[in-house]
Amino acid sequence: MGIWLWCVGYALCSALNYWLLACGGAKVVEGWLSIFVVGWLAWDWNSKQIRLYTLIMWLVETVVFVLGLLNTPLRLAWLGLPAA
Repeated sequence: MGIWLWCVGYALCSALNYWLLACGGAKVVEGWLSIFVVGWLAWDWNSKQIRLYTLIMWLVETVVFVLGLLNTPLRLAWLGLPAA
């Protein structure tokens, strides 16, 4: 997988996370819709809980993104692809 695709994937995830955190997306997906956006555990969470979970996951995604940029075998392993 090329670095450009890794960056595009991170940018798309970041756009979703930004929408959930800063643009009121957590209020929109509150309730059963959060199952499809956040995960199956979030169906009964309120918007503050969804925002906290999103913030924590965004931090984790950022660490994984930076590590994947610096280490190609780690990036491939994270995606379940064989090392080239």
